[in-house]
Amino acid sequence: MANDLIVRPQLPVPRPRRSVPALVFGTRPTTIAKRSTFYIAALVAIYFGVIGNLMHRIDTDLEFVSPVAVEGGSHAVNMAAGLIHRETVENRWLANDPPFYPTLFLDNTPNFQRGLMRAVSRFTIELEDQVGRLRGSGAIDRDLERAAGLLQFPTDIWFFNFEESWLPVQPADAQFRAAMRALVAYNERVAAGQAVFETRGDALTLTVERIAAELGSRAALTDAHLRRDSFIIDFVSDDIFYFNKGVAYGNYLLLRELGRDFETVIQNAGLTSVWAQAMDSLRAASQLRPLVVLNGGGDSSFFANHLHMQGFYMKRAILQLDEIARVMRMQR
Repeated sequence: MANDLIVRPQLPVPRPRRSVPALVFGTRPTTIAKRSTFYIAALVAIYFGVIGNLMHRIDTDLEFVSPVAVEGGSHAVNMAAGLIHRETVENRWLANDPPFYPTLFLDNTPNFQRGLMRAVSRFTIELEDQVGRLRGSGAIDRDLERAAGLLQFPTDIWFFNFEESWLPVQPADAQFRAAMRALVAYNERVAAGQAVFETRGDALTLTVERIAAELGSRAALTDAHLRRDSFIIDFVSDDIFYFNKGVAYGNYLLLRELGRDFETVIQNAGLTSVWAQAMDSLRAASQLRPLVVLNGGGDSSFFANHLHMQGFYMKRAILQLDEIARVMRMQR
C-alpha cells in the first residue's frame, strides 16, 4: 500500500532527431515541393540574373590603347589587334557561349562584340587587298591573308559545331586570337621595314569607300526595320542597335588611327576637317547608351526611337566618308 503512494518522477520522453533534409525541407510532401521550388528558382535567378549580368560588359572606351601595340608599326593595325585582344583575352567573348552558360539571356554584349569584330574583319580585308600590297597588285602578305581568313570565322562557334562535325573544333575566340597574332606579326615586320604598308592616296580612297559601303549596308538594314510596324519595345531593335554600336565603335577607332597613318595624305588633300567630322559622327553613333532600346514612331512625342538616332549619325558618317573618297579621286 505504501508503495502505491510513491510518486515516481516523469522522465521526459526523448524526441526523435530530425535529419538534415527534414530540417531544411520539412516533413510533409507539399512543404518539400514548395521549398524545393523556391530554392531552385532562387538558384536560377542567381545563376542567370546575377552571375550572368556580372559578365555583361559593353566597352566603348574612346581612350582605349592597344596592349599589343608594336612600336614603329601602323597605328591602325595596332588598334585592330588591340580590339581583338580586349574582347577575347581581357574580356569574355560571349557571342559563342552555349545555352547552359549564365549568359543565356544576354544578347546586347554578344551583338556588340559581333559588330565590333565585323568592323575589324572588314578593315583587315582592306589591309590585305590595298594597304598591305604594292600598288594593290603585289603579292598578298602571308600574315594579312591569314588574319583576314581567320576573322571570317563564324562568331558563335563554341567547342562543337554539330552542323559540320561531331568532333571538337577550335572556338571562335581562339580563331580570333590567332588572327590577332598574325596582325601583330605583320606589324612587327612593318616596323622592321620587311613588310608593305602603303600610305598612298588611292589605297586610302578604296579603303574609305569600302568601309562606307559596309556602313551603308547596316544603315539600309536599320531603315528596313524602321519601316516595319513594330511595337515600341521589340526583340529585334536592340539586336540591330548593339550590332551597329559595335560596328560604329570599331570603325571610329580604326579610322581614327588610320588617319594618323595617312596624316600627310589627308592634310595634302585638304581633308583634315572633313575627316574629323566623319570621326565625330562615328563616335556619336557609338556612344548612345539607352537604358532600353525604344522603337517609338517618328511622330511620337513620348517615346524615343534610338535606331533612328543611331542611323542619323551613321548616315552622316557615310556622307562624310564618301566626300573624302570623292575629293581624293579628283586629285589623282
